Amino acid sequence: MNPTRRTVLLAGAAAALLPSAPATAAPKAAAALQPYASYWYPDSLPSGSPGPGITWRSLMDWRAADDPDLAFNASTVPLTDRFTPTPANTTARAGQARIQSLVSFGPTAGNPAQGSATADYYALTHWAYLDELVFWGGSSGEGLILAPNAPIVDAAHRHGVPVLGNVFLPPVAYGGQLRWTRDLVQKDAAGRFPLAARLVAVAEAYGFDGWFVNAETGGGDAALGADMLGFVRELRSLAAARGQRVTWYDSMTVDGTVSWQGALNDRNRAFFESADDMFVDFRWSASGLSASGEAAERLGRSRYALWAGVDVEANGWNTAENWDAIVPRDRPHITSVGLYRPEWTRNHLPADRRTPGDFHAADDRFWTGASLDPSRPDAADGWRAPAVSVADRSTVTSLPFASVFNTGHGLRWYEEGAVTSDAPWNHLGLQDRLPSRRWVVRTDGARPAVSFDFADAWRGGSSVLVAGEPDAPVTVDLYATRLPLAAGTVVELTYRTEAGEVDVELAVATAEPPGAGAAPPYRHLPAADPGSGWRTVTVPLTGLSGTVHAIGVRLTATAGPVRWRLGGLAVRTARTPAPAAPTALRVTGASGGDLRFGWTPARGEDVRHYTLHRLLPDGTRRFLGATCQHAYFAGGLRPEGSERAARFELRAVGELYSSSDPVTVTHTW
Repeated sequence: MNPTRRTVLLAGAAAALLPSAPATAAPKAAAALQPYASYWYPDSLPSGSPGPGITWRSLMDWRAADDPDLAFNASTVPLTDRFTPTPANTTARAGQARIQSLVSFGPTAGNPAQGSATADYYALTHWAYLDELVFWGGSSGEGLILAPNAPIVDAAHRHGVPVLGNVFLPPVAYGGQLRWTRDLVQKDAAGRFPLAARLVAVAEAYGFDGWFVNAETGGGDAALGADMLGFVRELRSLAAARGQRVTWYDSMTVDGTVSWQGALNDRNRAFFESADDMFVDFRWSASGLSASGEAAERLGRSRYALWAGVDVEANGWNTAENWDAIVPRDRPHITSVGLYRPEWTRNHLPADRRTPGDFHAADDRFWTGASLDPSRPDAADGWRAPAVSVADRSTVTSLPFASVFNTGHGLRWYEEGAVTSDAPWNHLGLQDRLPSRRWVVRTDGARPAVSFDFADAWRGGSSVLVAGEPDAPVTVDLYATRLPLAAGTVVELTYRTEAGEVDVELAVATAEPPGAGAAPPYRHLPAADPGSGWRTVTVPLTGLSGTVHAIGVRLTATAGPVRWRLGGLAVRTARTPAPAAPTALRVTGASGGDLRFGWTPARGEDVRHYTLHRLLPDGTRRFLGATCQHAYFAGGLRPEGSERAARFELRAVGELYSSSDPVTVTHTW
């Protein structure tokens, strides 16, 4: 990898070199209880003292039982199975190129474990095109081994995407020291690699899916190359036994030197054979990728186990790339695609245009293309968006299913249409399973704009807004599904009309489209309600049988312009009882107004997340936060008026967003 690509990883200065990171992501000296994403050195630590807010840790010394932040960092959402529906267009393919993303969600040190009090965040939502997410980062001055925090893993798993932690051994020019490479591959008296076992133990305890190994510290020799190869083999063997995976970065060669090949060849083949797949450095050529794909197949491996690196950190969709060398339109794909730093969609926005709406508009442009509709790609668009080449996937396969279109960040928090917190926030673990095709709009007339919107919501922080002057019926595709129909199956839509007048129908298809790019064979069922404000309409699927393959809404404007907002969708057979309440809510740590909470999880498997509220002296409730974990940190609290103690209540929230009875705790100031 060229040093110019390391703009985020200069030694000891990762946080300073992330000017786009929200200020609240920086560690606070006063908030000693604030948990952060974990990071380590392999064994030995740098000389001197760490910078402000940085904690130097040795992975060799880590034990799950001694990890004080494990409860805050451990994912609770298992990796979900997914399927590939009929592609939305005729150019997207299934079973060929895959998409990997290397994303830096924040600085190595000071990356909050459970979100933070800002909506300015890279809230990735286009999971349908991803096959692997790498939690990118690391620096010689902070730590080299990064474990992804729980919200990211929970959101990815809900959409069927595995998440890898990152092992980064930096170039010497950026503070890399060869001793850290030697530390990583050290052997015990039995000839085993203890840090391979430790990495697998971390991934298992934290609930993520394996490791991305990037050894870029030069100066090694053949002996070190042999040790690294042995380490990778043992890491993969141990990882596979725990359902984890290993991706190798094309950097170190078998002779121990660092020499980026940009291809699969004799100098890195042994590492590729020892890992699950390999990220091919950016210096690839068309002929080199073609030869690499053929070489992989001669080894009995898929050519799509090679990720061809595409650096989008600086220019995003303006990146000039030879797309036909990776994902040609007129013949089978050559390799998979490795996107380096797609969080450009947030980072490139000026400070005064970085609202959640601004971000999602840019992110949709990146993943979908200039047309902003994956069912009709723009052939003149020089950016080959993932939706143009790769078929989307879905995890909506079982009942009950519900979504309130929560993107994992917002300007406020809403509960049944009412604001219960005015504070901006982000927490990706609260993200719903979101529509994969954003946005497919089918109409013979004027196309309205469709977007996630943050000015109002039914629950969480966002809703789907349809705005424009449609002069013909408009169908918005929402979900590709595999939902079994049974007696009593109903769909619930929660929506409101803010401007104009709209007839609303549920669109349901019980079969696949006749071919790629075709519309689902929808049936339209009335879902109108003449009331004002938020309303929930229940639509029985009477007379339908088999499996629901697609769900959408059809809107017919009878007076315009129109602003229509969808706040929730649920598919169920019967009303699921509210989940059981958690127990043993307690304050596990306190420092001034910073509190750590812990509890015993609710019984059963129907808990989606937990919400924490503060009970105020006037009898009202204030939302403090929510999480999928069984512990939560709330900072900056203070007495309300003359109160001598604060009361808090916790509820379990089920898949249909019903809440348990509360459990309470009191904290004396």
